[in-house]
Amino acid sequence: MELVKVKRNYQITIPQNLRRIIRLTVGDYVEVDIQDDTLVIRPVKVIHPDQEYFFTKEWQEKEAEADKDIAEGKMVGPFENAPDALRALKKTPQ
Repeated sequence: MELVKVKRNYQITIPQNLRRIIRLTVGDYVEVDIQDDTLVIRPVKVIHPDQEYFFTKEWQEKEAEADKDIAEGKMVGPFENAPDALRALKKTPQ
């Protein structure tokens, strides 16, 4: 627990040791809420709309599957050129 002073414009400074624990850096967003009579400040990661697909459950499942295949040596490639890559894909069971 840390004691901080509310400054002009109701601003507070989050102490360094607490920022480090939650990996909060300049430019990050936080969510501020009231729970019972307690002010709760929680870090929030904002995802650009162009990257939302990556964080879907389906995409993450496929990423985990690919990581497992690579770890088991099932990785195909790398290839010197696109035609070699396409030939390998056509041979790979779906």
